[in-house]
Amino acid sequence: MITAHSPSVSASIIESMGLKKTQMNPRRSEPGRSANNAAVSKRILARTEAAARVAQFPDLRNNGILARALVIYIAMVTAYAIATSTELRDVAINIAIALGLSLPVAALVALLWIGGSGLLRKLAYWQAATLLFLTCFIASWITSLLFGGLAWRGIALSMLGLAAVLIYFDTLGRALSPAVTEARLQALQARIRPHFLFNAINGVLGVLRADPRRAEAALEDMAELFRAIMRENKELKPLNDEVVLTRQYLDLEKLRLGARLHVNWKIDAMPGDALVPPLVLQPIAENAVYHGIEPSNQPGVIEIEVVLVRNNVIINVKNPFVEQVGLHHGGNKMAMGNIRERLALHFDAEARMTAGPRDGRYHVQIVLPYRKSRDTKSLL
Repeated sequence: MITAHSPSVSASIIESMGLKKTQMNPRRSEPGRSANNAAVSKRILARTEAAARVAQFPDLRNNGILARALVIYIAMVTAYAIATSTELRDVAINIAIALGLSLPVAALVALLWIGGSGLLRKLAYWQAATLLFLTCFIASWITSLLFGGLAWRGIALSMLGLAAVLIYFDTLGRALSPAVTEARLQALQARIRPHFLFNAINGVLGVLRADPRRAEAALEDMAELFRAIMRENKELKPLNDEVVLTRQYLDLEKLRLGARLHVNWKIDAMPGDALVPPLVLQPIAENAVYHGIEPSNQPGVIEIEVVLVRNNVIINVKNPFVEQVGLHHGGNKMAMGNIRERLALHFDAEARMTAGPRDGRYHVQIVLPYRKSRDTKSLL
């Protein structure tokens, strides 16, 4: 009886809930719903992309940004002077006058920009730019009142030069937006995880029966390592944390490679509170293992040195240089390129990275400015 009456009961329930019409005519409702969902998704995606591609206001305390702003400013004022010259012989005089009128105002604005960088970077780009334009206008106006004559031209020149600088950094900031950088970082992490995961599991399996406690400790290290790698990695982290992460990685590789892998740490003079991009040292260590230790049957030493020299943090990683032969492919250039991009994003021209064979060993060096971490909570 239940089976015989189930269709009618179900039909009445559906009809009472107002669903019968929809069930009977699915084609009439689905296209409209799908189109609406697609439109909503497009709007959400557009808002997300627009929010992600907002440039952060440039920090003029960075030497690379300061030098770039100065070059753009002088080029813009010089172009203006050339464009307003009626004769070729007047070009040099007009350039001298234009720079003489505008550079004092530009220097004052730059000093205020440097001193207020912390505040300006907390504001929206247009808000910070508006403050600087007001400062520039007031400074130019006061200069014109004090010196009179041609000094009023400094207002237009200073505003024009400042506009060129701000437009340039806004365009650059959008091109190197956090969204693009995060996507590249995620691509790097996706490459590290599978490659390293398989090696780590093989290493644990190799000692599981002979030394269960060591295998258990290795699994705990692997869990900690992957937790750190999968974490949000947008902000700079203390160097201490990066060293701990790299130690855990190398300890796991030692399970697999045994006596073939030796690591020489020289970090007694390391500034542990220095801020560095996350995943800056571990990929280099992985590269050293992959290219310097794995291809050879002989034991090899990876040397990791971190020192502070004249307010610069210098990281040196050296490993045996083994000529690539056939089966061992050229390797992890993506990781090295990603590190270079993130160094440029965070430190601009103040950071650099070099890599190549030297004296029979492969040498990777990173130089970046020493910025202290305010966070006292680290993995060490």
